[in-house]
Parts: sequence; C-alpha cells; structure tokens
Amino acid sequence: MTPPVRSPAIFGCLGPRLDAEEAAFFRDVAPVGFILFARNVDTPAQVRRLCADLRDAVGWDAPIFIDQEGGRVQRLRAPHWREWLPPLEQAQRAAPDAAARAMYLRSLLIAREHAALGIDGNCAPCADIARPETHPFLRNRCYGTEARSVTLLARAVAEGLADAGVFPVLKHMPGHGRGTLDSHHDLPRVSVPRDLLEAEDFAPFRALSDLHWGMSAHLVYEAIDPDAPATLSATMIRLIREDIGFDGLLMTDDLSMNALPGTIGDRAAGARAAGCDVILHCNGERAEMEAVVGAAGALDPAASTRLARALGSRRAPLSVDEQALLSELADLSR
Repeated sequence: MTPPVRSPAIFGCLGPRLDAEEAAFFRDVAPVGFILFARNVDTPAQVRRLCADLRDAVGWDAPIFIDQEGGRVQRLRAPHWREWLPPLEQAQRAAPDAAARAMYLRSLLIAREHAALGIDGNCAPCADIARPETHPFLRNRCYGTEARSVTLLARAVAEGLADAGVFPVLKHMPGHGRGTLDSHHDLPRVSVPRDLLEAEDFAPFRALSDLHWGMSAHLVYEAIDPDAPATLSATMIRLIREDIGFDGLLMTDDLSMNALPGTIGDRAAGARAAGCDVILHCNGERAEMEAVVGAAGALDPAASTRLARALGSRRAPLSVDEQALLSELADLSR
C-alpha cells in the first residue's frame, strides 16, 4: 500500500504534547513522518502518547525518528533511559577485535528503548571518518579514524538497530569528517582532491549503500562542486546515487542549519531540485514548515518507490535477554 503522503518532508513538533493546531496542520499537509528532539521528551508514557498522537494526526503508521547516538547527541536521557558514551569513546574502549560486537550490542539496546516508545528510526550510523581536523561538533560522534574500521562499525550499528525493528539512517552522505566548521552555524568546505575523497571519505558510504534510509551532508566538496553543499548540489546527489550506489530514501540533514544559504523555502526547493527525496525540518516552527511545504512540491514517483521500499525494510525484532546483552557489553568495554 502506498502511504498517504502529500508533502516530501519529515517534521518536528514544538513540545512534549501535540496541540490541536499542530495536529490539524500535519493532517492537512500529510508529511512523510516526524522527528523528536529533547524538547519533545519527558517520560516514557508521554513519549508513547506523543507518537500515537502524531500518527493519529496523519491517519497512518507514519515513521518517527530520533537522534540517539550517545554522548552529546542523545535525546532520551536519564533517569528514564540509559546514558551512553560518545560513539568514538565506546568504540575505542573495546579491543579492536571486539569493537564491532560492542557497537552492535549498544545499538540493539538503544533501539529496544526506541521500539518500546513507538519510535521507528534512529539517525545513525554516522559513517564519517574522524580526523585530527574534524570539528568537535562531529568528531566523537564518529566510529573511527580510517575507512575500514568505520565501515565495519557502521555496519554493526545498522545491524543492531535493524535487529530491534528500528530503521537505521546512514549519515552524513557522502562524508562529513573533513569538515572543520560546525554546519549548524557555518558552511564547511573541503578542498582535498577527488581521488582521495573516493578512496577514503566516500568508501564507507559505498560499502553501506544497500541501506534504505540516508541523510545528506551540508558540506562543499570543492573538487566536485565548488558552488553548493551536497544537500543542494545535483552533482553531489548524482554522485551519491551513481558512484556510491545509494538507491535508498535520501533525506536532507536539518534544513534549519545555517550552513545552507537562502530562506527555508529556497533551501527546500534547492534540495528537491538537486535530487533529495525528502526534506528534514526539525524545529517545529509553523511558518518555516509552511514554507517547506510550499517549496518542496510533491513526492515524485521515484521517491515514493524508495519510501515504500524503506518502510518495507523493517525487520521483526529479535527476542533477546537484555540483561545478558548489557553484561556482555560491559565486559567488552572495560
């Protein structure tokens, strides 16, 4: 069945409860799905109710995403949920031959917390490569410092999420690790040659191109398209599709981030024209969401096919002994 989607957007909402005006807006515009942030989270019962209300507003089992990487980027926090180490620290605590298992276990446990709340997807794995120059906003969110280990651990994270019935979202395509600026505030530019990007930065994304959900990078690759960040670059989106081989649903990173030029409407129109399937807009501001809806157009047939395929990729969750998994993770992370 084709989901009843009219707007190629994933939206946030303003607070921990959905008010009548927000519900009416979402019903009218029929987005692809939703994303939750810390402002939307209080207690488990409240989050479950919010997820149910969002789905009731659009009249179907729309996907709901969250960023739960661990460390600084973690929307579900104590006392109701576990606290997790930053990913790079978690990976480095384990022996090299045990790091993939540790990242798998951690992701499976994180995703079980999501599934208990009605959350469908985690914006992970992050397949960017950590470098000495990587901006601190990103560096400890990475899994390693070279392509092979990042690929191995990102695959483990994706498998852990999927084995709990949660969608993994591959980011930041096609690689954000060389960014020396925080794209929430500024536009990073990368000036290394294309052959180096292909051999290193793009390699994990190529190896993970079979995943069904992906997120673009707000970053300029000067050797390929010096004029636009990947999110707004038809050249870069074509590279993601053809050279990297990703044919999953490609969402933008948050359109409200200041790395992108122009108005919110300009950004939405530009991302769709470049080839992004779906606009991610997170802050819940009504006027901005209306601008996204007005500029983003309709979900085209190719994006509709990718969405249906992505929604159909959910696995049945494994039956596990959670305490045994926690004990094993602790042993691996000493």
